[in-house]
Amino acid sequence: MHTDYLKAFIAKHSINEENLATVAYLANLDYLSRKSPEVAKAIIQEIHDQRSHLKLIASENYSSLAVQMAMSNLLTDKYAEGYAFHRFYAGCDNIDYIESLANEELKKIFGAEHAYVQPSSGADANMVAFWSILFKRIQSKELEKLGKKTPQELTFEEHEKIRQLMVNQKMMGLSLTHGGHLTHGMLMNASSKMFQIIPYELNKETHLFDYKILKEQVQREKPLVLLVGYSAYSRLIDFSILREIADSVDATLMVDMAHFAGLVAGKVMTGVYDPVAYADIVTSTTHKTLRGPRGGIVLCKKEYAEFVDKGCPLVLGGPQPHCMAAKLVAFQEVNTKAFRDYAAQIVKNAQAFASSLMAKGGHVLTGGTDNHLLLLDTRSFNLTGRQAEIALRQAGMTLNRNTIPNDPNGAWYTSAIRIGTPAMTTLGMKEDEMQLISSLMIDLLKATTAEKNNLAKVTIDDKVLVRVQNEVKHLLKQFPLYPEIALRS
Repeated sequence: MHTDYLKAFIAKHSINEENLATVAYLANLDYLSRKSPEVAKAIIQEIHDQRSHLKLIASENYSSLAVQMAMSNLLTDKYAEGYAFHRFYAGCDNIDYIESLANEELKKIFGAEHAYVQPSSGADANMVAFWSILFKRIQSKELEKLGKKTPQELTFEEHEKIRQLMVNQKMMGLSLTHGGHLTHGMLMNASSKMFQIIPYELNKETHLFDYKILKEQVQREKPLVLLVGYSAYSRLIDFSILREIADSVDATLMVDMAHFAGLVAGKVMTGVYDPVAYADIVTSTTHKTLRGPRGGIVLCKKEYAEFVDKGCPLVLGGPQPHCMAAKLVAFQEVNTKAFRDYAAQIVKNAQAFASSLMAKGGHVLTGGTDNHLLLLDTRSFNLTGRQAEIALRQAGMTLNRNTIPNDPNGAWYTSAIRIGTPAMTTLGMKEDEMQLISSLMIDLLKATTAEKNNLAKVTIDDKVLVRVQNEVKHLLKQFPLYPEIALRS
């Protein structure tokens, strides 16, 4: 498959600074199509697919062309184990420059004491944080007791004793079925092998954080780590209270803000709702509300810095310099008024979406939202979350099913769908569009019937399905994805 997107574009336009990104992107596709037509075809098809569906997945977004281009270069060829200005390989001067700039930009954005931009995912960032806590809180103290400076000085027996102390520590994280994340102690995840996991839950009636019950549980269990964060919780969290709870048992307060980092960076979540001001160590992804490349970051207090910086070779492989470059580009985009306006609009859109759903009879968990996401209970439509997800995808809406606390349908079929507004806000949509989408969603779900004895299959009224599909197409034409990138169908 040889394409000539660039030739067609140049035939119609003169090349200037405004369309330089278009030229670069199309040239990339044209060259790639000659070297690997299969890969080029899949990329082009993905662009078409994303242009034809409303992206309502709370954990996805659209990165800028500049961010994408920063990943497509020879930086991927460099080994750079270690950290900025402290490498195990020669020839890392430019990587040092990029990584140090990314760290400094990140510290400015969040007001953090220390930053680490090497993790390739949020799960990696959490692993770095977990081991940093264990090494600082357990191993370093045991070394001091033994009068030794480094682990290399330990005998095998001493090392084994310390290892046993480290793996038996308690960590408390929000239960996955109550909106937590699998890296916060799910039995199938490595985090549950590192710690003795004590999950905590939301209030059974309100589905909100219950600080009183959590405090009682923390003081009873006395964990080494109190982990706070979520993938499906729609309200603000008061981190000042959690700091007090953690301090009452000398626990390390760790926050995974992967979902809402962009709202913190955009100064929507401030004061007691800003985790960086209260937590010992904070992790995040860079590709959700931060709108950067796929990757992870760690922020921490200075006393954790030396341990965090040893993420490679502790748990990470060789850093990915091309991704660190893309992160730097994204951080520079974040540190602007335009991004702060964007972050504020994300929340306005989510609140408009939730209000509209409830006005039309939908049951939104917690009665609304304060952030970028919301959960719609699908049982009122006599559907499982999986059935709703399948039906909406057919109608041109992409989102994911999600559990609710004590979900009767389990973690596979579920009883809700999770709806997020970051990507639609990136396209420029506002409250009016959210109300329109929510109306189409309600109409579609009402016109969907579950097939008997099957928790996944559905039947949709053809007239409603076609109408919703057409309205979605019309809306997406008004808010095109990467309008500067012209591709043939």
